[in-house]
Amino acid sequence: MNRKRLFESGDTVTTFTGQAGMVISEKIFAKARDSLKEGRRPGHYFAPGCCHNPDYVIQIPVLFEDGTYDVMRAMNIRKAPDLPEERRANLQRLIDNQTG
Repeated sequence: MNRKRLFESGDTVTTFTGQAGMVISEKIFAKARDSLKEGRRPGHYFAPGCCHNPDYVIQIPVLFEDGTYDVMRAMNIRKAPDLPEERRANLQRLIDNQTG
């Protein structure tokens, strides 16, 4: 049974501060944790003593344009389907670099 998700891998999003990013899959998130820096943006998910368990409902892993990632709270991001193609291509290139 598939669980309902608010965000899917590949969705473009923006934070409430205007930073653009792309939702990443669990596989890419695991690689990003090893090779990229966590951005710790306003609105990222944190809880003392808790690890990141992206469920794509409350905790959404996002790769941002500056090459950092964060697990964001769903209420602090919104979908951005109208993101310019140049920015979308830049995000996709960053993701492709993670997939090898």
